[in-house]
Amino acid sequence: MFSSSRAFWFVLAAIGAVLIVLVLNHEQGTTLGVDNDIVGHALYLGIWGSVIAAGILGSGMRLGHAARTLAVWLLIILALVAGYQYRYELQDVANRVTAGLVPGSPLSSTDAEGRATVTLEKMPDGHFGGRIRIDGHQIFAMVDTGATSTVLTFDDAIRAGFDAEALSYTIPVRTANGATQAARVMAAEVSIGAITRRDMPLLVASRGALDQTLLGMNFMGSLSGFDVRGDRMILRD
Repeated sequence: MFSSSRAFWFVLAAIGAVLIVLVLNHEQGTTLGVDNDIVGHALYLGIWGSVIAAGILGSGMRLGHAARTLAVWLLIILALVAGYQYRYELQDVANRVTAGLVPGSPLSSTDAEGRATVTLEKMPDGHFGGRIRIDGHQIFAMVDTGATSTVLTFDDAIRAGFDAEALSYTIPVRTANGATQAARVMAAEVSIGAITRRDMPLLVASRGALDQTLLGMNFMGSLSGFDVRGDRMILRD
């Protein structure tokens, strides 16, 4: 009877023969009329199949049990490959779920040109806003294209790690509450979703002068573009 050991060595010999033929026909580009790339992929799969078959046969495992185990591993491998191939789509789904569960969460994605985009939902008051990060600290900001600079409220400045009490409020600014004084600070990093800007100057409004932190044009103007589509604002890096 043709033993499993002989069968294994026969398969290895066949793989070796195909490999030699493939090397000899490298310049021609085809082997027996088949493109060398296809032959190479088949050879690669054959080697892996031989290794797996050898492990199963060497373990003394029953054929039925071995088949079930192999099927499970194939499903796991297919799931991992599918997850990798669709990693960006899965990330978009996760971001959409997060945006739905946590109000104000920006939805990050990647456009056809590979640039990061961030979508903001319209707030109940009709403005657009979302959670931004300043030096790693998360605060909520409203987009204000009429504001020249990004302006933090006094309390948000403290949340962002600035010593708001020790700042010098000498810069005149105008807010919805009227004219007031602000202080200038420098943030190492300002992010909204997947879009990040570094070494960005900010203003801090004096205590009680501003109700909501404003994401102004010093950030918005650094984008390649932004537009409004219904209840959504889309920012493009």
